[in-house]
Amino acid sequence: MTVSFDQDAGRDALRAALVARVHGKAKPAGSLGRLEALAIQIGMVTGSLTPDLGSAKVVVFAGDHGLTAEGVTAYPSVVTREIAKLILAGGAGINICAGTTATDVLLVDAGMLAPLDDHPNLLDRRIGNGTANARHGPAMDRRDFENAMAAGGDIAADLAQAGSKLLAFGEVGIGNTSAASLVAHAITGIPLETLVGAGAGIPPLGLDHKRQVLGDAFARAALGYGDNPARTAEALRQFAGFEMVMMTGAMLEAAEQGCIIVVDGFIATAVAAAAISIDPGVAGHCVFAHCSAEAGHRALLAYLGATPLLDLGMRLGEGTGAALALPIVRAAEALLRDMADLPGEHPS
Repeated sequence: MTVSFDQDAGRDALRAALVARVHGKAKPAGSLGRLEALAIQIGMVTGSLTPDLGSAKVVVFAGDHGLTAEGVTAYPSVVTREIAKLILAGGAGINICAGTTATDVLLVDAGMLAPLDDHPNLLDRRIGNGTANARHGPAMDRRDFENAMAAGGDIAADLAQAGSKLLAFGEVGIGNTSAASLVAHAITGIPLETLVGAGAGIPPLGLDHKRQVLGDAFARAALGYGDNPARTAEALRQFAGFEMVMMTGAMLEAAEQGCIIVVDGFIATAVAAAAISIDPGVAGHCVFAHCSAEAGHRALLAYLGATPLLDLGMRLGEGTGAALALPIVRAAEALLRDMADLPGEHPS
């Protein structure tokens, strides 16, 4: 039986019906712990007591960062493209994690230094050959920012309209922990000293140098702090990579399309913070997959009031943590739709 609530139905009535349905399942009340809260979240997002999220997709956005010229990373930018090639070949960490549930992995070239050959799982949405050096000027101009946001929105809309309402977002981009730290700092005011960690590895000039470079970039932009849409958009333009801006657009549109958004690690969480700042309604669509080993991730999750599903000490990126969380989301979906009711109970 399918019981749905349209967008005009009262949110309170929907939540009450979902709570009653979960409590009426064949189990002691609360015995499935956070899975029950997740089921209610899925029901609220879909507006249904028997949700069907369709096929899941993992979307990995890839881009390069001009800020790597400042020695803030342990690896050169060319590694972004090599990891992207591994993802398309099926041998990267994300392929292993997503493969356990036979979930498709799509790679989006948002703006790597050099393009890739055509591939069935590659979405070519290149905005440019990487961003500019944010220590010395904005990472991108306004037109490129707007184009990246729009491209991300189009990707999410296409996937949702094709029946994928469960979207896991990840990224690849040497230097993007630096960019994410700057964006998160601008939105939240969390100190850079807290947010800035090793990323893919300790840079040759050390963490103090990395923090100095990021401090210079932030001072150059003269943004200040504040969680409001205009400042957040400008922080993205000043500091983010094309992959981060495109992911922001994808999250905003995924929420509009009624999707569940599974957020990966530190970079994806910084992007989620930006999307939520621009549209607070995005928060209700987000499932935070895991707490990474990256220094500032726990602080950023706390700022958002988010409790991740997993804590495995991971910090690979690529959407790996989000892929591992997908079976938990699926279980919560099935709890509402397929689990038997207690004798004498009837679905609301």
